[in-house]
Amino acid sequence: MKEYVLKTAKAPVELSAYEAQLNPAQLQAVTAGRGPHLVIAGAGSGKTRVITYRVAYLLDQGTDPSRILLVTFTNKAAREMLRRVAEVSRGDSRQVWGGTFHHIGNLVLRRHASLVGLTSEYTILDREDAKELLQACVTDLAIAVTKHRFPRGDVLQDILSAAINTERSIAKVLAERYPFFTLFEGEILEIARRYLARKFKDNLVDYDDLLSLWLRLLREHPEVLEAYRQRFLHVLCDEYQDTNTIQGEILDRIASHHRNFMVVGDDAQSIFAFRGANYANILRFTDRYPDAHVHKLEINYRSTPEVLEFANASITHNVHQYHKTLRAVRPSGLQPALTPLTDEDEQVAFVAQRILELRDEGIPLHEMAVLYRAHYQSIQLQLELTRRGIPFEIRSGLRFYEQAHVKDVLAYLRIVANARDELAWKRAVKLHPGVGNATADEIWQAVAGQSERLNLEALRALLPNLGPRARRGFQEFLVLLERLVALPRAPAQMIESVLAGGYQDHLKARYTNWVSRTEDLQQLATFALRYESLEALLTDFSLLGVITGEDVVWDEPRDELLILSSIHQAKGLEWSVVFVIWLVDGWFPSAAALREEGGVEEERRLFYVATTRAKDQLYFCHPQRATDLRRRELILKPSRFLQEIPETLYERWHVRVE
Repeated sequence: MKEYVLKTAKAPVELSAYEAQLNPAQLQAVTAGRGPHLVIAGAGSGKTRVITYRVAYLLDQGTDPSRILLVTFTNKAAREMLRRVAEVSRGDSRQVWGGTFHHIGNLVLRRHASLVGLTSEYTILDREDAKELLQACVTDLAIAVTKHRFPRGDVLQDILSAAINTERSIAKVLAERYPFFTLFEGEILEIARRYLARKFKDNLVDYDDLLSLWLRLLREHPEVLEAYRQRFLHVLCDEYQDTNTIQGEILDRIASHHRNFMVVGDDAQSIFAFRGANYANILRFTDRYPDAHVHKLEINYRSTPEVLEFANASITHNVHQYHKTLRAVRPSGLQPALTPLTDEDEQVAFVAQRILELRDEGIPLHEMAVLYRAHYQSIQLQLELTRRGIPFEIRSGLRFYEQAHVKDVLAYLRIVANARDELAWKRAVKLHPGVGNATADEIWQAVAGQSERLNLEALRALLPNLGPRARRGFQEFLVLLERLVALPRAPAQMIESVLAGGYQDHLKARYTNWVSRTEDLQQLATFALRYESLEALLTDFSLLGVITGEDVVWDEPRDELLILSSIHQAKGLEWSVVFVIWLVDGWFPSAAALREEGGVEEERRLFYVATTRAKDQLYFCHPQRATDLRRRELILKPSRFLQEIPETLYERWHVRVE
């Protein structure tokens, strides 16, 4: 077949306008010719600027905006990029196909819905609606969810979503992520089939369908694939390191004709494997596109040279990566500080005191952040900040003592401490299968009618009057409560007993992040070791729940709050001062990562993300001792990531207690 080239009318491009706004490496990527391009954009190197100016450059060259596809991961990022394109380019950016993967998927699916058994008027289910539909399927199938703790709607969503986005079987997802639910594999497969059938019957799609059906159209309908292959002359993707298997294949197929495919990302910041991100998409891009041009953005505008030298040294130890070296344009500053602390108490005291000193030096609280590997690692710090009156904002979740699972466990302890605590009774008893509001109220009325001492035998008399499901749940509750009452009012042992007495099974069935919630409670039990009495622990938590850090009134603006965040939540953000705490092997890198293939390298990328959040000052803290739940003293080993760094790149601080 003879090919005839239809040339687009090119307007003269004034490169001087681009040269004034871009450094040489950015300009090279923005003005690159046709073909595949991989832009490895180091932290703080202006990757958003590059992809924005690339679209503007294509428009200024005369490219029809409707033939440009620009995809990213959040609506906010998409809006911001298109806004910047409109400011920079002389062309009309309104017709650019720009947005999130799900937004573009919806546009495509609306046009071709009939090919996959839907009509173009389909309704998109949000997460809550999808969860309710899954629960309806469970009810339809008459699954005995109370005989064993069957996964709730949120967990079923996570299982099905993981299978779709990683293109693995439900059996494999269960084996890898939810081994305790493998006994329900048959039921979950049937629920998945029923859920899919009901969606198509009622002309519904969920968020995962917007991607999976888009890919199905491209795989099964050559005419659809050809239409979009021909249509999009240029395909661009931001944050490419975060794409999953489906997203990677969609872009490969659409870009396969013109092959003008530019992806921008940083392999060193690929930290979302747990959400299904496929690291191979960016790492093996040049395997799929051997003729690709690789552009490296290595000039960092965020951090001092000392911070960048530390970051460069850390990521060097990853074998699987595109090697690059970040270079600073800012003047020299302070070396990162490595601070060994005796224990966790000394760690939080150091962080709190240093934050107050820095604030006195003129650095506002909102320009400081404390980062950690997992949310539970911030528990004692939250308490210390609250005691010292330092206002803070949590980016990794609720304040520790405001979380549902913490309140649940403390409800059991409150009952033991005060048998007249109505709210605690109703909260705790409803955590057991079959016990709803009416049954909980009936149980409370029986408790309220007793003398001051808790009479478990009298409560057992209620059992025959309850329905079968409520009877089993209340019996389980009474067994656990009897065990707690028999303990010598030792709060740490009580928390352990609640976990072992069925609450951990409750977490597994109800929450997709049950592991982190379990870690929270294990850390709470360890924290409780310092209390000699149950009443002392509950009193402290009650006071802290009322007198929160945000209630402290200072002279600063109301929004001047210290930031506490997990490193995952901190990606893409920056602060003048960053503290990274709990840098201990088994904590960071996590114990789970040490057992997984590729886990250490992903954790090292996470460490790299943490270090590159700092603009001016960087503090690394590692406690040297801890106490476990058996009251044994543990000698903690500094994180291997710290030990990999040459000593010339940091300053070691010795903390002396006066």
